[in-house]
Amino acid sequence: MVKRQRPRWRELAPLLKRPPKSGARLERSLDRLANIEDLRRRGRRRTPRAAFDYVDGAADDELSLSRSRRLFQDLEFAPNILRDVSVCDPSTSILGRRSAFPFAFAPTGFTRMMHHEGEAAVASVASDFGIPYVLSTMGTTSPEGVAAAAPDGERWFQLYVWKDRAVSEALIERVKASGFSTLVLTVDLPVGGARLRDVRNGMTIPPNLTLKAVLDGATHPRWWINFLTTEPLTFASLVSTDGTVVDTTDKFFDASLNFEDLSWLRDHWEGPIVVKGVQSVDDVKRCVAVGAAGVVLSNHGGRQLDRSPLPLRLIQPSVDAVGNDAEIYVDGGIMNGGDIVAAVALGANAALVGRAYLYGLMAGGEAGVRRAAQILSEDIVRTMKLLGVQSVEELTPSHVRLPRATT
Repeated sequence: MVKRQRPRWRELAPLLKRPPKSGARLERSLDRLANIEDLRRRGRRRTPRAAFDYVDGAADDELSLSRSRRLFQDLEFAPNILRDVSVCDPSTSILGRRSAFPFAFAPTGFTRMMHHEGEAAVASVASDFGIPYVLSTMGTTSPEGVAAAAPDGERWFQLYVWKDRAVSEALIERVKASGFSTLVLTVDLPVGGARLRDVRNGMTIPPNLTLKAVLDGATHPRWWINFLTTEPLTFASLVSTDGTVVDTTDKFFDASLNFEDLSWLRDHWEGPIVVKGVQSVDDVKRCVAVGAAGVVLSNHGGRQLDRSPLPLRLIQPSVDAVGNDAEIYVDGGIMNGGDIVAAVALGANAALVGRAYLYGLMAGGEAGVRRAAQILSEDIVRTMKLLGVQSVEELTPSHVRLPRATT
């Protein structure tokens, strides 16, 4: 028989006390969000549909994005037990410089459209967490502005090449003068992808104040107030144009870009050059042969060619092809720090993360980006410990099993 007793107030009172409040209200609400998907849902509620869909969507039927995420979900970890993981070091070397974690914040365009704090907030968080930040050519904050926001951060610049090469050369000089260490040449955008959500939403840069936009703004008043009372949303590194993303791409960017142009770029940039948007092992080898210090295996987050190769499957054959001659990075579909650990275990030097921090930005500005970085970094350390490794260097392909590719 179980003996029961009447509860006493002095025993119940401690259980009914509210925990002490710490931090600002926004930070407390963000702390209750457990993963990147939670940030995504909050960001969706706080952001007009056109801006949210620009981040969340992909090209055509969005098959590449969904397949990338499904591959991360379907892979299997192979942990080792009874290893001493009382100390775990998630830091690594990226292009000869120490990074506190094996990931960087990827370049994203029109970032102040998601939240008025924009690229400056993202760069500041990256600096605080000790990881690289890549500013986009399509950014809404200038290289000078990002340098001022994160003077001690590891800053890279992502370059689209203009039809007018003199404009590109002038931009490269500004990037040099602003103290950026690495140039990331994106090569998978000869034309804009068919981003159908943007077409259906009538999304333009800057956003048009159509009746539909005004009605949507009524349900997101804070976003609209910030949009209308802060600096106008324009491209900070190129002459702005009214119209869709595809209009801008087709008007400015050079579709004739080829491997020989990497020599032109080398004449104007002395630091490391990383080529982003590589989708075959043969092209990885060609990029390295003409002097790339690194390549990003990327299908542009599924935003360009739908049904494109899955970057995660290209890691091991790319590493086998180039060895230590260049560093291999990967992006696309990353929603968890475990995804980053899996990519590194398969041989990548680091991962680039874009949507995940943008969900945080939409959810709460700089504080939201900080929460995204915190979630990812904690995921990484926890996953490494559960795999039985003390350092990034101990991660190997034996820790990950990918599902068989279907034909």
